[in-house]
Amino acid sequence: MKPVPLLAFALLFATFPSVNLRADLPQVREVDAQPLILQVQRLKEALDYLGEPLPANTLKKLNSAMIQSVPDHVIRLVQEALDPLCITVVTISPESRVKVASGPAKPELAEHGWRNFLVKVINKAGVTAPLKASSSNALPTSFGGWGKNRNRPKSGSPNLPRDRWLGMQTFDGRPLAPTLSGLALEYRIIQLYSRDAGKRSATIAFDVGQGTQDLGFRNETTVTFDCLASTSVSLKVIDENGKPTVAEFLVRDKLGRVYPSQAKRLAPDFHFHPQVYRYDGEDLVLPPGEYDFEVARGPESLRQKRTIIVGREAQTETFHLKRWVDPSLSGWWSGDHHIHAAGCAHYLNPTEGVHASDMLRHCLGEDLKIGANLTWGPCFDYQKQFFTGAIDKVSKYPYLLRYDVEVSGFGSHRSGHLCLLRLKDQIYPGGDSKNHWPTLCLNTLKWAQKQGAVCGPAHSGWGLQVAGDKLPTYEVPPFNGIGANEFIVDVTHQVEGPNGTTVPAVDFLSMVDTPSIWELNIWYHVLNCGFRTRISGETDFPCIYGERVGLGRSYVKLDGKLDYDRWCEGIVKGSAYVSDGKSHLMDFKIDDVFMGKGESELNLKAPRKVKVTAKVCARLNEKGDASLINRPLSQKPYWHIERARLGLDSRQVKVELIRNGYPVASKIIKADGSMQDLSFETMVENSSWFALRIFPSSHTNPVFVLVDDKPIRASRRSAEWCLKSVDQCWSQKQKLIAQKEMKDAINAYEHARQTYRGILAQTKTK
Repeated sequence: MKPVPLLAFALLFATFPSVNLRADLPQVREVDAQPLILQVQRLKEALDYLGEPLPANTLKKLNSAMIQSVPDHVIRLVQEALDPLCITVVTISPESRVKVASGPAKPELAEHGWRNFLVKVINKAGVTAPLKASSSNALPTSFGGWGKNRNRPKSGSPNLPRDRWLGMQTFDGRPLAPTLSGLALEYRIIQLYSRDAGKRSATIAFDVGQGTQDLGFRNETTVTFDCLASTSVSLKVIDENGKPTVAEFLVRDKLGRVYPSQAKRLAPDFHFHPQVYRYDGEDLVLPPGEYDFEVARGPESLRQKRTIIVGREAQTETFHLKRWVDPSLSGWWSGDHHIHAAGCAHYLNPTEGVHASDMLRHCLGEDLKIGANLTWGPCFDYQKQFFTGAIDKVSKYPYLLRYDVEVSGFGSHRSGHLCLLRLKDQIYPGGDSKNHWPTLCLNTLKWAQKQGAVCGPAHSGWGLQVAGDKLPTYEVPPFNGIGANEFIVDVTHQVEGPNGTTVPAVDFLSMVDTPSIWELNIWYHVLNCGFRTRISGETDFPCIYGERVGLGRSYVKLDGKLDYDRWCEGIVKGSAYVSDGKSHLMDFKIDDVFMGKGESELNLKAPRKVKVTAKVCARLNEKGDASLINRPLSQKPYWHIERARLGLDSRQVKVELIRNGYPVASKIIKADGSMQDLSFETMVENSSWFALRIFPSSHTNPVFVLVDDKPIRASRRSAEWCLKSVDQCWSQKQKLIAQKEMKDAINAYEHARQTYRGILAQTKTK
């Protein structure tokens, strides 16, 4: 048998409770080794996701199994590795009768906490039904304390019977299948919660459907658990100015387990995060022991690490947060124009997503000043109630949260998803839900722009994939996705704005949450044709990125008090740079024209040299991460300061001056967090656009330099690329347009073709 590598079977920190290394469970000899390996791989991924990765000694044995060429050796080593972690063994007879026995895993739980154990399944019948667990000691499913860390139920609550103290559920979510595989041997996960502290016994029963309930065959076993009492650890969280604040807490015990357990978290804690966010004065509930704390507040803070001993008495721990930079002190306000409170990794039922207060907590914990909470397809009819056309009442200045819309999961999402910000009305005329919207992006943009919205394609790179890592590239993408596909058409259109004004149909392109080459390439080409679409940073939390809000950000320069509407207007005017938050490009100007001021336009009577200045900073850790530095740009994280590091042993990055898509000058800076003044001189012979970038970590919007009042016509090849791209986009989107909009679509695409042909005729530069 050819060995199959197990994903990331590196020697991690040990995790599970101490276990009996000798497991006297029944052994399986006859099972196909290759599918067994794949099932174990999925098991490992699931435990990583749940915050209880496999112990180091287990991974070592599984690594050994992976390099074996003899199937019998693989099967034996897998069982030697995983059997000690099993709380029970389930044997399914050829007649599908179920027998259950206790396993060797140490039966230890934590009061008000969840733990994950393995169940060994010996499947002699080849059953492919779900494996169901039950217990006469289980708490009712309506029990409100599961996963809670505040207002938790007291042990021995009079509202619950004393013998019902156990929370229990099998984990059947991805990457595991919801049913048994039919293999003669596999391992499943059971999640157990204790309401109480002390010794507690429970019956644990399993079945695989109708006809398997045979008490004479002993389909249950009794397990006595040692439930460790938990201690309240009160948190004092102080910002760099000595004021109470919110921070991210990542807490692990010495076995590597995450606290609070991810298994059954409820909002505002998200089950797909290892970290939680806590206000000053809130608490964590932990069993006595030693814990590693990591505490931070977004990419502009310094991550602190501390070991804390938790005893049996309530205690208080104080954390003083520190920054390496604060752009807001210079009037640069961070925001993420694309986050969600429902769908993807979020809870869907029973609460239909989470509420504004939950999302604000996460924005506060990541020091994200503006959060655009976009309602979209999943849970739209529930979440739409929170839209008010203004900032949400939970906002705490300067942290402002507002509900708006992503056209995704309905309507013109077929031609590319759209972020619609600063809406006055969230639902397209003709209905009250998501099922009647246009299928042509341009028709949706016309409706939104007329009410004064700020509009741009979401996750721009999807459908615009190209080979290589060079910018710009003249390869025509497939235009077969949900990113900035129809943008190539819409950018050529002017539409009616508020009060009869005329405005561009598209205000911005979204950056940071898809591969940088794919995003930037289309933008560079349309800028070369003279269009002035700006860029804005997004995360698409928790769909593309679920790790945290604000992984993609815009920093908008505002004079005076922060305001959501003015922040959005700053995106339209290009008074912003986009970033992963780990590098900053502030106060970019050419001669005396600042990016985002007025038209961002410098007019020259004749060709001459200009002076480019900016304030820049970046921060890298002392040691480089080779896995990120050498990772293809098409793999996550798509934008990250580590990718800009100039060599593994360096702490330097390159700041580039971009003219019409190409670097024309660069300077190396030390990424130690210090603010540095940067200046270039460059010759401008023809009307051009300029920007600064630290690739791929941050990028400014353009400053436009016009020579002799001539429009920017920077590249015939760019104009040809755009013209070809219109036809390619039509080849993919035509079939998705509703018949009643077909005439509109034909006219929109033909208008784009004629526009690019006109630009091509005016362009002399190759």
